[in-house]
Amino acid sequence: MSSIGELRAGEAALLVDNKGRRYLVNLDPEKQYHSHAGFVPFSQIIGQPEGVQVATTKGQKFRVFRPTMNDYVLQMKRGAQVIYPKDIAAILMMADVYPGCRVFETGVGSGAMSMALLRAGAIVTGYEVREDFLARAQKNVEGFLGAGVFERYQVHVADAYEGIELGRDGLEEDTPLFDRFVLDLPEPWQVIAHAPKALRPGGIIVAYTPSITQAQQVRRALNNGMYDEVSTTEVLYRTWHIEGQAVRPDHRMVGHTAFLTRGRLVGPSLEKPQPADTDLDAAAEPLDAPGGNL
Repeated sequence: MSSIGELRAGEAALLVDNKGRRYLVNLDPEKQYHSHAGFVPFSQIIGQPEGVQVATTKGQKFRVFRPTMNDYVLQMKRGAQVIYPKDIAAILMMADVYPGCRVFETGVGSGAMSMALLRAGAIVTGYEVREDFLARAQKNVEGFLGAGVFERYQVHVADAYEGIELGRDGLEEDTPLFDRFVLDLPEPWQVIAHAPKALRPGGIIVAYTPSITQAQQVRRALNNGMYDEVSTTEVLYRTWHIEGQAVRPDHRMVGHTAFLTRGRLVGPSLEKPQPADTDLDAAAEPLDAPGGNL
């Protein structure tokens, strides 16, 4: 999806009314946006600058923008429940995702986390047990990032509980080890058991779990001596009402959604070199130095 220039046919757009309600649409020149307050032909929007104001046949006004990723994730069609944007942002930082980073993602769901990883420049391999969820994720990813992103996005119908080994389930024998694991599935500890076969030393695992009992199980799996820097985080998101001199927290906030647990795979342990044997008698200074003993 283009991020600059005029609004183009075929790309996603966001219609925002005067009450702040948001509607995600695809700009098909042959179609219109319909509501109880009339319709707007998309042909009137295509070719206009972002932020243009349009009106329906009954006078309802909308501002038209390209959707941010936050907008797209919350408005797109879903198969599975998506990871909430506040947690996506935290996962990117906790996993330290960078351009060219090789990420193994399991529990692809509706593709929200995949989009964030790909937009950060990662090369993503995904496992999803449900074919319908995988198809929805691919459509959502393409709808936001375009078809070109599939050069860095390979997803397979496969069960990560059964193992993650090179040479199976879409992983070539010569596939380099992954730099990061991002896990969003009911029992991530079952995947952590296989991780050392596919995660490089120093690589990071982040697991997304809705319940604290799941997080406990993840911590047990990571506290096996093979992982360091283990931590669990919960992200709370609260907006503020600011109007003139009236300043207060908004009455509603996005509280608990999940626990994010992180660990880093350690490398081999190097033993300390033993000090060389020293002949203390030969090294000792003579005691009959000038001045003698007191």
